[in-house]
Formats: sequence, structure tokens, C-alpha cells
Amino acid sequence: MLLLQGKDSSFKMTGIVGLSTNMFGSPTASILLVLSGAASAAFGPTIQRCPADFQLVRRGQTISAPESQYIKERREKVLPDAFKAYSQNLKRTGTELPKYVQEILESPQLPTVGISTSGGGDRAAIFGAGVLNALDGRNSSSVKKGTGGLLQAATHLAGLSGGSWLLTSLVQANFPTIQHLVFGDGQKQDFDGWLTSFSVWTVSTDPAEQAIFAQEILQEIAVKAKHFPVSVGDAWGRALARHFTNGTTVNNFFSNTSHGAGILFSDFVNLPTLASREQPFPIMVLNIVSNHINGTIFPGMNGIPLNSPMFEINIFEMGCYDDVLAAHTPTKHLGTTNESLCVTGFDEAMFLSGTSSNLWNELNRTAESLAAATANFSLLVNETYPQSPALRLDTSNYPNPFHGIAPDTFSDSGETILSMCDGGEDGQVTPLQPMLVPDRKIDVIVAIDAVDDGGGFAHGASLIATQQRMQIFPGGLAAFPAVPTTLEGFANLTTQPTFFGCTPSHIKSASGPMLVYIANGAPPRDGSPPLTNTSTGQFIYTESELQGMLAQTFVVATQGADVNGALEDPEWAAC
Repeated sequence: MLLLQGKDSSFKMTGIVGLSTNMFGSPTASILLVLSGAASAAFGPTIQRCPADFQLVRRGQTISAPESQYIKERREKVLPDAFKAYSQNLKRTGTELPKYVQEILESPQLPTVGISTSGGGDRAAIFGAGVLNALDGRNSSSVKKGTGGLLQAATHLAGLSGGSWLLTSLVQANFPTIQHLVFGDGQKQDFDGWLTSFSVWTVSTDPAEQAIFAQEILQEIAVKAKHFPVSVGDAWGRALARHFTNGTTVNNFFSNTSHGAGILFSDFVNLPTLASREQPFPIMVLNIVSNHINGTIFPGMNGIPLNSPMFEINIFEMGCYDDVLAAHTPTKHLGTTNESLCVTGFDEAMFLSGTSSNLWNELNRTAESLAAATANFSLLVNETYPQSPALRLDTSNYPNPFHGIAPDTFSDSGETILSMCDGGEDGQVTPLQPMLVPDRKIDVIVAIDAVDDGGGFAHGASLIATQQRMQIFPGGLAAFPAVPTTLEGFANLTTQPTFFGCTPSHIKSASGPMLVYIANGAPPRDGSPPLTNTSTGQFIYTESELQGMLAQTFVVATQGADVNGALEDPEWAAC
């Protein structure tokens, strides 16, 4: 892999002569900006003295006290009524529930349910949204099917890459219905739903308009660039924000407004539905790009070894539960590296979500790839804000709060910067690891898999990768239910929802959660054209395409009606 580095006055990029002008209509050098007076430049991290009781690093494999309190309050205030409503929806389908199911739903010790929604670009975001729509008790169609209400009864919701776009968008919008999230409701002046009529990088065929877009992206990271390393990850997050967070509409897409730059992940806890514990606890997954780790690379276009430590970010902490590090730092103070001066504002929501979906280090393999449109922002950021030659420009970069922690086991303990990337680059594109933290006591995982394992459909590779990784990191993680070890073994298991970990033999040998696997695994059974197997690289969708994909996903998630109107599985909701 060709390492894309920063530059200073003595550093020159090699192999890149005469940059392509097709993206901006002029050479990148002409995009260097005068940043003063930019409206969006007012947003960025700030540095001040730390609070008296500030703790930079929390060690251990237990969840944080704030997360524990969040789940406790959700169990007390929300879940009893949520499970009661879900149970009533099930009964209305006319299917007789087994006695033990009724006892579970009516027990004071309610099950702990986690939902994990996979990566796969916009396809995964849309498919994941369709499944959540089918589980949403506010959707009358879902209630009629008997699946509605499980979303309200879940305790945790994890997203990765495209799934993190869905997660971040849903949480920051204060947990609206999926229809309003994706298409807007006309009531918010700063949000038109998901703006998939624009691509992410190349938003216009007009060179002048595209140049304005690029300048605005660079202006929005100006404050951060004064004190912290910046890279393509920052530009990527700012571009994604225009599609998935409040602050952008069709009418102001090219306007020099904030575009959600002030939306912080740690501030989500103050949103009404999070403050009242109505939302499942949100988590995103990241990977680390390390020069110090060698190990098994899961088959496919994945560059991160399975033995790399995995990181997660939630509204309270960023950290790693693997026993090689087992350390966490406050999300609110990301960017902080000591207990004297604290950073706030580093945790811009779509920068974090963009980190979970940052694949540019995989594409950065040759000089030719650097000249491609998707890589030009790496060079453009460095032209505007020259970086150290040692800094990677193709990753999302975080000052290392774990410097000096666990030096014997954490390979990047001595690094000052953590180079982070897409959470699925080790092959685990469905974020199951957060649900395997024993202290979360997850009983059931609903795994939404919209990965492209071939033909735009999921064939089970992500679950195989998690199973293999569990053999490397058995310490401190809950048991993972046995799944097939090959893609051939998954044949026919991705075409309909499948349960893992519920046979007697597995119960005797494992104490981990049951896994309910809902995959985007095959064309519709009724013979209609498949709509959900689009390319991960497709970023433009019309409203009719979105509606069609959501409708097809709803049928998958509810095991709904075929062309003759007959239910494929009338007992599915009760299962």
C-alpha cells in the first residue's frame, strides 16, 4: 500500500504530477483559501482547563457508570410498557404464543435486546432503516404484522459504516419515525430527510459549483486545523453531514452555513428522547490502522488483521473492551491527551460516523488511485492545511488518549496519534462486538446484514469473521453462538431470517446471546426485480428508489405477503 502522508515545506508528493482538474474545474492549488469570515469556521474544538474531577482514562472491561445508569433508567421507565405493547402487538396477529414466551414478556426480568446494523454504504443505511421500520411500534403496518415494538424494547443499537450513518441520523434527529427520517416531514426548516439526490464527493457537474462545495468543506475544518491534525476523514465527515444530519436542505446545500458542524455526539444525551431514555443506547464501531500489528487478514478487500483491537464510540466514551487494552476515554473530551488541558467539540457527530465509514486507506494503494476523485480531497486538505510528513492523510486521526497505556499488549501505546478507519475493514462489517461485552448482558442480538458479499447481497461473511475473531480474543467477551464456517455453509441461511444459538447443544456449551440474523440475502421470492442489491459505491438514489428499497426490506423483515397475498411465515412475529 502506498502510504499517503502529509507535507511540510520540505516535503513533496511523489508520483502525482499535474493533478486532475475534472473534480474542481481547476488545479487543486487554486483552491487554497482565504478562510477569514467564513460562517462555518466558527465551529470547531476548543481547549480549556480540565474539570477538577476529570479522568482521562478509565481502565477495565465493565461498562461506564453513565451507560449503566442509562440502561437502569430505561429498564425502569421505558421497557415495561414497551414490552407490554410489543406483546399486545404479537397477540393481535392471532398466533398463540408459547407459554414460555408469554412468561418472558411478562417477567420483571425482561430480556436485554441489542440491534446491530451493518455497513455497506447507502445500501446498508437504507436496508437497516427498512428493518428498523419493520420493528418500530409507531408504524401501523409493523404493528399489524406483529413485529412493531421490538425497536422500542431494545436496549442497545449499534451501527457501523453505512449503518453508522443511519444510527447517527436517527439519534441526532431525536428518534423520528423512519419515514420522516429518510424523507423529512416538512416541519423542520433545516432538514429535508436524507439528501440522496446528491452524491457525497462530486455533488455537481458544474465545475464552479463543485469548487464552491470543496471550498466550504475546507472552511468547515479550519478551526480544527489550527490545533489538531486534519485529513480526508475530516472532509468525509463534513460531506456526509450534508446528507444525514440537521442543517442542510436542498435549497441551502451549496450555501455557506454550518451544515450540522456544531452537532456533537456527546451532546445527544441532552436530546428529549435520550434524556427520557426512550432511545436504545447508541454505539458506533471503528478500527485502527497500525504499523505494528501483523496477523490474519480475513478474505476479501479488508486491510485490518482480525487480531487488531476494536474500538467503539458511544455517547459517553470511546474505548476498547479487548483485553489487550481495556481502556476508555470520555467522548465529550476526545482530542484530550492529559488531565490538565481538556478539549471539547472534537466529537463532531459526522466526523465520528465518517470515521466508522472511512475506507480511503483501502483505496490508497497506487499513485493512480490518489489521482482519482475520491482521493483528491486527501491532497486538497493537505494543500490547504499542510500536515506533518508522518501523518496519514487517508485515515481519521485522533490524538491518542491511551499513550503509555498497556505498552506490553497495546501495539499503538507509544503513538501520539491513533489512525482510525472503517469499523468493518477487519471483515466484521456487522457490529456484533459491542453486544458481546459481558457487562451489557445482552440476551438477544438482532443482526441486520446488508454487506455485499457478492452480487450486492449478504452471504454471511461478517458472521464468520466475528466467529474467527472470537477465537483470537476469547478473554472478557461473551460466547458467540456457533455459525457456519464457510459461505457455502450459509447457503439458504441468508434468504430468510435465521436463529443461531438456540439449539439445546449450543445452550449447554455457551452462555452467550441468541442471534437473530436478518440479511439482505437474496432477490424477492415473488420474482419481482431486486432493488436492495445496489453497489456500495452508489451514492445517488431517487425518492422512488428509496421507497422501493424500504418496501422490499419491510417484506424481508416481516416475512410478509407474496404476490398472492399469502403470508410466507405467519408465525414469524411470534418467533
